Amino acid sequence: MSKRLSGLAKQAAQPALGLSLLLTMHGNPAIAAISRSTAEPTTSPANTSIAQVTSEPTSTSQPGLSRGEDAYRLGAGDRVRIDIFQVPQYSGENEVQVDGTFNLPLVGTIPVDGMTIEEASALLSAEYADFFRRPVVTITLLARRPLQIAVSGEVTQPGSYSVNQEGSLPTLTQLLETAGGITRSADYRQIQVRRPLASGGEEVITVNLWDLLQSGDLSYDITLRDGDTIYIPATDVNLAEAPIIAASTFAANPEQPINVAVVGEVFQPGSYTVTGGTGRIADAGEGGGVDQANTLPTVTRAIQLAGGIKPLADIREVEIRRLIRTGEEQTFKVDLWALLQGDFRQDAILQEGDTIIIPVADALTPEEAAELRTSNLSPGSIRVNVVGEVEAPGAFSLASDTTLNQAILAAGGFNTRARRGSVDLIRLNPDGTVTRQKVEIDLDNGIDEANNPLLQDNDVVIIGRSDLASISDTVGTVLSPLGGIFSLFEFPFRFLRLFD
Repeated sequence: MSKRLSGLAKQAAQPALGLSLLLTMHGNPAIAAISRSTAEPTTSPANTSIAQVTSEPTSTSQPGLSRGEDAYRLGAGDRVRIDIFQVPQYSGENEVQVDGTFNLPLVGTIPVDGMTIEEASALLSAEYADFFRRPVVTITLLARRPLQIAVSGEVTQPGSYSVNQEGSLPTLTQLLETAGGITRSADYRQIQVRRPLASGGEEVITVNLWDLLQSGDLSYDITLRDGDTIYIPATDVNLAEAPIIAASTFAANPEQPINVAVVGEVFQPGSYTVTGGTGRIADAGEGGGVDQANTLPTVTRAIQLAGGIKPLADIREVEIRRLIRTGEEQTFKVDLWALLQGDFRQDAILQEGDTIIIPVADALTPEEAAELRTSNLSPGSIRVNVVGEVEAPGAFSLASDTTLNQAILAAGGFNTRARRGSVDLIRLNPDGTVTRQKVEIDLDNGIDEANNPLLQDNDVVIIGRSDLASISDTVGTVLSPLGGIFSLFEFPFRFLRLFD
């Protein structure tokens, strides 16, 4: 009889078929039925329909993924309760050891790493069959171990994460959110989840999160397991889809300040800290260029912080240079002129370390220049000097769309000595040269490039003297020395009058 039991025990140590034979021999149909159910191979629909399983990584593309993953599998750190029916002295709490085993009385060390609860219960029933008649072993999971999951590629904070399991397994989007969200260059259609297999090798599951956003199908948001590695590759920036992705829960936090560089045709090139916001930002001289709002950090906000564009900026060819996680540089262009016409896709969303380059335009029409001056791409104000024959000459901070006539009026208008027919406009050009232009003045004129042009930063307006004032000043200069001579003769006569 002992030899027979020993033989059955050997069969029980094999896959659940041995257990089925053993329990059936003990004559308990209910237990035999349980053993038959556990003897069936556990097959995940996700494993068979989503990704091929090989010893080498294999990537597949699927329209959707099943959230009905395999049952929970035991691993080091799991706490369980093991109950042997009607044998309370050998029942109690236990923990899966570092090597993936249970250390149990009578049967000793039993490997259970990677097994489901049902598989482990069946194995322990078979092991205890050498000591008890018709043993029924029940395993109850008390506390799940933290999952170790790695994230790499286009994510804000790549690395290894320990995720506590609070009632359910974490999903892909939850883990991406924990890692700070995906970057602006992430290929959200080709996210790879690499999963190690107990038999060796790994399976690769390709997830399309764009389809998740479009359909709302939660089957795309797969649950993760211990040992999974998530890789997010880089791709070209899609300006049309970028705002949609940026508004998702798995994107980088738009309220997080980022550091970018702005160079080229702006008034204050350099490095700036940018967050989101609406409206015009204060000039650096007024408010330090600080942006306190909480929407998306975009190209236009960075340009505003850099003092606005210069008059000859080519906003049709603005270039953004970006370093991706592989260390390579990614370059793309935006057309801010199209943005001014209503194409909001061109206001690209920035990320940490971006460099914005604004080139010089070959030429601008007066109409284009006027439209640029009234946009929020231009500086909020310009500095203009008005000197000569006005009531209050000096330097003035004026709106960026100020005309020549308005600058003269800001200085109090012409005084009685002014030459009212024309003024001189001195301009510092972007190439460093200085030009002087005589402009015929009519204060009733609207914007006119010839007679009432829009002013630029650091322009100087000179209002000369009228002909009559010039003659008067010349005569006064000539007669001034004679006035001194006459005063010498006047003194003796005043002295003699004292004795009259």
